[in-house]
Amino acid sequence: MTTAHRSRKKKVSIVGAGSVGTAIAYACLIRGSADVLALYDTNTAKVRAEVLDLNHGTQFTPPCVVDGGDDIAVTAGSDLVIVTAGAKQKPGQSRLELAAVNVKIAQTLTEQLLAVSPDAVILFVSNPVDVVTFAAVHAVGPSYAGRIFGSGTVLDTARLRFLMASKLGVAVENVHAFIVGEHGDSEIPAWSSATIGGVPATEFVGLSGNTLDSAVRGDIARAVVQSAYEIIEGKGATNLAIGLSSAFMAEVVLRDEQRVLPISTLQDGVHGLEGVCLSLPTLVGGTGAGGVLELPLSAGEKSGLRASAETLREVQNSLGL
Repeated sequence: MTTAHRSRKKKVSIVGAGSVGTAIAYACLIRGSADVLALYDTNTAKVRAEVLDLNHGTQFTPPCVVDGGDDIAVTAGSDLVIVTAGAKQKPGQSRLELAAVNVKIAQTLTEQLLAVSPDAVILFVSNPVDVVTFAAVHAVGPSYAGRIFGSGTVLDTARLRFLMASKLGVAVENVHAFIVGEHGDSEIPAWSSATIGGVPATEFVGLSGNTLDSAVRGDIARAVVQSAYEIIEGKGATNLAIGLSSAFMAEVVLRDEQRVLPISTLQDGVHGLEGVCLSLPTLVGGTGAGGVLELPLSAGEKSGLRASAETLREVQNSLGL
């Protein structure tokens, strides 16, 4: 790596200064994810206030320049753009019910963002993230498919691993498992490939004798799906964990880490899936999404994954995508 390459400052722009966008900015700032952070929002007073608030804390964080404004030009020259803009999910509302409004926003924004940052990777967090990501790719063409991806089931997977670790009394870092499919009600835990320290999760016995029998697995799967609704009911939005997970994904891209993450990408044949964006374990690095891994799935899991894809495809069709 050359000195020039090492010294080039990395810029992350965040579109939307609401609860999710500001949580992502805050997480990026305190983790030292980027050298430059830019917030863009059409609400002038709100974005100015958030930028001021973040800047007032920079004495206590790794070095970072924080900027922002109500002109999309503030995002120019970004290495990564994280899009959170869109209508907020209301209590009791499914992610798919948000689709029509947020799809239109994504289609317009994608072209505008690429016009000022033609080499940027774009990460969508706005819900319903799979349909929004598909709409964004559809708006600019499949050649951008790798550079445009959604946060997918990265957070759902974190929830799954947390619940598994808590039940078995092990460190969450030793839990390897994925949620695949839609980021939403039809998502599927891939139990057949889940492991704890290399041991199949369904065979692992915790310190207190706890196991992941079929009843426990069912409870965990339901808890993963319902957790977002519970948080939204209690405080109005999920923002802190998605802030942390988005900052983590930003670092994976900016540092070209080539990590395997369950992000939402345009599928092109793995498990027979095409023409839909959903989450499967995918290599992620400096140019965005790379190869999709064909995770071993049971017959029931494959059937659930196909059903999840069909749910998303029906929404895409209803929106003329």
